[in-house]
Amino acid sequence: MAQVTIGLLHPGEMGSVLGELLRAAGVQALWASEGRSGASRERAGSAGLTDAVTLAALAAESGVILSVCPPHAAVEVAQQVAAQRFAGVYLDANAVSPATARAVARLVEGAGARFVDGGIVGPPPKTPGTTRLYLSGKESGLIAALFEAGPMETIILDGPPGAASALKVAYAAYTKGTSALLLAIRALAIREGVDDALLKEWTRSLPDLSTRMEAALRGSVRKAWRFVGEMEENAATFAEAGIPDGFSRAAADVYRRLAGYKDSKQTPSATEVAAVLGGR
Repeated sequence: MAQVTIGLLHPGEMGSVLGELLRAAGVQALWASEGRSGASRERAGSAGLTDAVTLAALAAESGVILSVCPPHAAVEVAQQVAAQRFAGVYLDANAVSPATARAVARLVEGAGARFVDGGIVGPPPKTPGTTRLYLSGKESGLIAALFEAGPMETIILDGPPGAASALKVAYAAYTKGTSALLLAIRALAIREGVDDALLKEWTRSLPDLSTRMEAALRGSVRKAWRFVGEMEENAATFAEAGIPDGFSRAAADVYRRLAGYKDSKQTPSATEVAAVLGGR
């Protein structure tokens, strides 16, 4: 494919690694530092991204814009890009509902862009076989070509924009939903004084749960602030489909209570998490 300049909004944990993949493939990748945090600046520098400083400059210089941000910010970011009259290809790779993805599509397409819906399954893609980028929309092939040489697999779905987001919702409803459930279950057991007995029973009858519980403590708790919006988007998707949505709403509440652990360097104990979830 012809060389294209990519604008990346914004270099968080996932976005910065995507930027590294693009740079490794010889693609010029831009970001906009205006209004961003010191941590974002550090990640962008480590990824080798070129600073366009402002969103206006990034939109003017980019043929493709990748939006990788917390779910609650997806629409706002799209509005900001649309205000620049960006006319290239816009990939929304955020964990949003199909309805939100379609709303983003209307915003950017109304300003002249072409829209691709994306859903990322897996961790930041540093090794092959760990991460998939699901895509839907007419320009999906262009996005897939950008990452074909790297460790992230791209999968184009036979469906309109919204299909990739629907798959991500269905996947995350289980992974992040059950992590929230495990954290809540453990908090209840600790509060009722049966934690040791529960752990012993898990060892006997459900031996994988202890491992999954530890993974939830290590990974999900410090990212809880980000998962609130994702679970709310999940709930909206279930509700729109006429399916009970209380599972995802409860998961959002669990993560909302744990949002104070954002960027924590230490893994909290189950007892500490239980105290926070129980309001103590």
